Amino acid sequence: MHLLEAWTTLGPLHLARLLALPGAMLVATLLPGRVLARGAALVGGAAVLLLVEMAVPWWIRAAWVATWLVLAWQAGLRDRPDLPASPARRRGFEAGAVALPLGLALLALMLAAVWRQTFQPEDARRASLGALLVGLGLLHLMMRRHVRRAALAMGSLGVGLELLTASARAADVAHEGAPAGTALLATVLATTIVARIAEGRERYAGSAFVSDAHELQD
Repeated sequence: MHLLEAWTTLGPLHLARLLALPGAMLVATLLPGRVLARGAALVGGAAVLLLVEMAVPWWIRAAWVATWLVLAWQAGLRDRPDLPASPARRRGFEAGAVALPLGLALLALMLAAVWRQTFQPEDARRASLGALLVGLGLLHLMMRRHVRRAALAMGSLGVGLELLTASARAADVAHEGAPAGTALLATVLATTIVARIAEGRERYAGSAFVSDAHELQD
């Protein structure tokens, strides 16, 4: 019950501050569209600015904000005008029907792992929020088929790992864990790779949608 109490004792403003990023990621995961994806990334940038639970120096948090602004730009890019329009396909619904319960199961497993631990309220919120963001990032990767907008998932995974790393540092008396900002570096590298993959798919497969790469004809 420690985890539940850690959240229920918060006021509405603190809850909104902590849940803004997970809420934006959930909307971007369940609903398609580049405008929604860009809006979710902008909300993510504002949320990270207020996320003192990351327990990192101010310049690392500022770098996280800048990263989310880049993610907003990346996710909101229009498809190249010379590419054919990608009509809605039934397989997108089928993939979502499989990915949603699988992603929810993974998310439940991670939250259950945090639930079993004994934390102080602040550490409980930090660890559970980190697990929630990691789970939502994985769910986004499974649900959404557009490679360019997968950068949002990388951002969610990165912030989640930063929070979990902060929890680990708080319990690391030997100070041998990963330093602050390691997750940020990994996120920047991952989003750069995602952008390159999206560019390659548009150039050679004709679309940044994952499923369209399997429809090339010899």
